[in-house]
Amino acid sequence: MSAYNLIALTLAVYASSCYVTFSLAATPKPHVIFILSDDQGYRDVGYHGSIFATPVIDRLAGEGVKLENYYVQPICTPTRSQLMTGRYQIRTGLQHGIIEDDHTRCLPLDEVTIAEKMKEANYTTHMVGKWHLGFYEDGCIPTNRGFDTFLGYLTGSEDYYHHDKSTGYDFRRNDAVEYNYKGIYSTFVYAKEAIDIISKHDPDKPMFLYISLQAVHTPLQVPSDYTLPYVDTIKNKNRRVYAGMVTCMDEAIGNITGAIKANGDMYDNTVIIFSSDNGGARQNEGNNWPLRGFKSTYFEGGIRTIGFVHSPLLNDHVKGTVSHELIHVSDWLPTLVEGIAGWTTKGTKPLDGVNQWDTIRTGIASARTEILHNIDPLQKLTDVQRSNWRGHPFDVRIQAAIRFGHMKLITGNKGTNGWIAPPDTGLTSRNHVKYSGQIVWLFNITADPEERNDLTNTEPDVVIDLLDKLASYEKEALPVDYPPGDAVNSNPKTNGNGDVWGPWKWRIQKEAQQKETKTKQKKTKQKQDKLNKIRTLNHIKEQEDLTFYRAYDSGLLKSNNPIVTYLKSEIIPPYYIIIFFFLLALIYTKLNLKCISRIF
Repeated sequence: MSAYNLIALTLAVYASSCYVTFSLAATPKPHVIFILSDDQGYRDVGYHGSIFATPVIDRLAGEGVKLENYYVQPICTPTRSQLMTGRYQIRTGLQHGIIEDDHTRCLPLDEVTIAEKMKEANYTTHMVGKWHLGFYEDGCIPTNRGFDTFLGYLTGSEDYYHHDKSTGYDFRRNDAVEYNYKGIYSTFVYAKEAIDIISKHDPDKPMFLYISLQAVHTPLQVPSDYTLPYVDTIKNKNRRVYAGMVTCMDEAIGNITGAIKANGDMYDNTVIIFSSDNGGARQNEGNNWPLRGFKSTYFEGGIRTIGFVHSPLLNDHVKGTVSHELIHVSDWLPTLVEGIAGWTTKGTKPLDGVNQWDTIRTGIASARTEILHNIDPLQKLTDVQRSNWRGHPFDVRIQAAIRFGHMKLITGNKGTNGWIAPPDTGLTSRNHVKYSGQIVWLFNITADPEERNDLTNTEPDVVIDLLDKLASYEKEALPVDYPPGDAVNSNPKTNGNGDVWGPWKWRIQKEAQQKETKTKQKKTKQKQDKLNKIRTLNHIKEQEDLTFYRAYDSGLLKSNNPIVTYLKSEIIPPYYIIIFFFLLALIYTKLNLKCISRIF
């Protein structure tokens, strides 16, 4: 090779590397569409064997990566709090229950949210649907937690058409009440809003769109067109309505995906993530077969749920595959911020979540080996005497659960939750399990995902190890923040919010200000009364002084009189002088003592 050819080749390679570098740098950050369904059961999707029609979800999951070792929390608020912060609920004080409408709490305001971090990474951020992370003060609502726009409701549930619940209306655009969607089914509203956001968006600017659907939470409501396909196959009316809600949601997701594909080349640079917020609710016809348990429990049916990632950006060899890598809802913050957006999680509090983007995109092993499902000291078995397991100090009456590797430990559970078969299959349920006195359970989830074989007696060392982990986490936990409800100040019919659910801390502040004002007014009045009393006394003194000096000036009192000189001194108060002269006159009159007259 000649010197000229070598130089030419070198320049070509250099130019090529510069082009590649420039191209990578010029590639816009991926768009992220995160879709969260509400109370959708593990079974309640076509690709898990359901007879429900979910062709869109089935196709998106089938072309992407199905997450089959994916965990959330057993109820609404805890899942959403960990999605937003990347931190276990023991870090935020939200270990117990949900945030109720009358609670003076919300997702702690010092927590950095996924929306705030995506915004830092130059994403536009939008939220559509259900919030359920508290709203008692203005700082709690979505547009003050990192979202540029918000259309949806703040509470945990409401009517799908009227957008109200119990004592108030609950529907907002950003921080203003929105009445234009009264009478329109919420799944349609949220789909239309998402489509409008996507259609108007510049594909060259990255977008994070969080679609937190109301479906399929109660109340069970759906337009009748969506239940008709199930009239002959699902006899239970509520289950039939529930099926229609799932199918309507599936259609909405299809319309949203269509809008992405219609906006130039936006789809080619988009990551779509789908998750349910917890297992299906037994009383609401949700089903988690073949898993044990349901919403609100720490058996798999309550916390292992539907999840998948769909994107052209996935490596070809993982498209259409199933991932059994351990993934938790707290992982989405670092996965989106670090993995997809290429940004930093610096500025957040210490995270429990891990970046799973390479695990999902390329199929490499997950960095996660452990999940603290929860420790809830307020949820404790009070009718059980024994508080320890083989002398271990952790109080096993407390409801807690932890996963490490293949093994999962549950405490504070009587084990009466069973396996509920879908009513449309003819399968046999084993719903109610008799309590045997056992409250600690150990399962190998990999070998026994249905949790039918307890291993506490055969693997006692594993139980001890996991109890050690629970005890360690317990020491790190914040006190539970679960205040008593404030039914008076939160009530939108009486708190001045005009029959609308919304921030109401202002009422408490107003009452506090009124109380403070009354206290100040009382103190001011007391001070004024004291001053008036002093002024009155001073006035009396002035009048007494005036009487004395008038008598003096009129000649009644002689200045060289020693008694006058003495009385004029400030030793004797003026009213004593008057009394003195009165007595003197009396003596003069009665005794007619001439010696006294000489004084004058």
